Amino acid sequence: MQRSSRFWMGLAATSLLALTPALAQDAADPNAPSTQGNVSVTVYNGGTSLVQDIRRLAIASGISRIEFPDVSAQIQPETVSFAADGATIVEQNFDYDLLTPGKLMEKAVGETITLVRTNPATGAETRERAKVLSVNQGVVVQIGSRIEVLRDDGLPVRAIFDKVPDNLRARPTLSITLDSQRAGTRDASIRYLTGGLGWSADYVALFDEAKGSIDVQGWVTLSNSSGTTYRNADTLLVAGNPQGASGFGGGRGRNIRSAGTETANRERLGDFYLYPVGRTTIADRQTKQINFLDVQGVPASRAYEYRVGWLASITEPRSADTVVKFSSSQSGGLGDALPAGSVRFYQRDQRGSPQFIGENAIDHTPMGSALALKTGEAFDVKVKTTVVERKRLSATRWQTSMRYELTNARDGAVTVDLMQSGLDFGWSDTRIAAESLKSERRSSNAVVWAVPVPANGSAEVTATFETRY
Repeated sequence: MQRSSRFWMGLAATSLLALTPALAQDAADPNAPSTQGNVSVTVYNGGTSLVQDIRRLAIASGISRIEFPDVSAQIQPETVSFAADGATIVEQNFDYDLLTPGKLMEKAVGETITLVRTNPATGAETRERAKVLSVNQGVVVQIGSRIEVLRDDGLPVRAIFDKVPDNLRARPTLSITLDSQRAGTRDASIRYLTGGLGWSADYVALFDEAKGSIDVQGWVTLSNSSGTTYRNADTLLVAGNPQGASGFGGGRGRNIRSAGTETANRERLGDFYLYPVGRTTIADRQTKQINFLDVQGVPASRAYEYRVGWLASITEPRSADTVVKFSSSQSGGLGDALPAGSVRFYQRDQRGSPQFIGENAIDHTPMGSALALKTGEAFDVKVKTTVVERKRLSATRWQTSMRYELTNARDGAVTVDLMQSGLDFGWSDTRIAAESLKSERRSSNAVVWAVPVPANGSAEVTATFETRY
């Protein structure tokens, strides 16, 4: 930002202190108590939320206008619905032009303000009436017959404004014109969708390789950047992706090896799970965490995986993926459905201190699912693949011979799930004509060998593929 812009914004900021008490009240102090009533907030994963606010208001008979300050600054006005006994809505307006030093000066263009300058040597003040001509890249004013640019020259100066413009609001405000059949105080409710609120799940998993188990804590991470604080709001979280409210899938990690078929013991709304938080204050520009899962001793194991592309011949061995496998089932697992989020794994070192060993993302995961999450790449377990020979058998058939070399520098034996992919890439059929270790055909595109590799040793797998076009 240019110095002149900073100057006139700071100049405008001083003006707020120069308003008369009555005008200051009209400006609606943003630090004043909230005007919200009984607030309920339903938060979806994708950044869209439903806000319901019931306020006790005095409504006049006939046509009148009522205001709802403290609505979300990211309200979607087209989604607003209003209800009050004996009243119908005529018109609604969302006033989002908020009172800031910059906006205050911009709205003063064409108006007359008072400039107060202070002599730094004597402290004496001089006042002049000035008409604001422009605020483009600085403030241009007319004082009497002269035109002056307010400079950032370090001399004390402040501006006094006669009033706050009617179309500037200290807080986001929804104004509704309604036609009421009677006068009286009654409940008036508004309901609207808004952006700026969202939540995800974060999981902390302590992996004990010796015991073959993990301890898992699940945390709801709730964030608010909507421009408004929701005080003592009855908060409900929805896990799932409703059309129009989705957008977060935890990174869409491909970590579900088999989807579960068990129903979690949680409240449901259609095809979504609900996580009630209860009454809580969701402050603007705040991240809040709430625990929803805490289980210990869940069976888990370390595994190694390596995926080979078709005709992949590499001269330098590469690390296998380190994977932690566990289940979300009721029996022998986490025993819950898992909202999308990030799973961070820790493991104790020889001194007993938990150390971070990697993280991965999961999508919304049904209870009973088998998961395998990559936490990193193995330091001591390597794989080298070689295309040994490739020859044409006929006009429509090819034969490809592969060799896979696996090494293990660990002091314990490991098993590597070695996957050869690309078997149906661009041709009609690929079959294994010969192999040194029995494979499992996972799909038309891939086969997997579970390769045992001894401690401080190596293993080799060979395979011959026949491809038909």
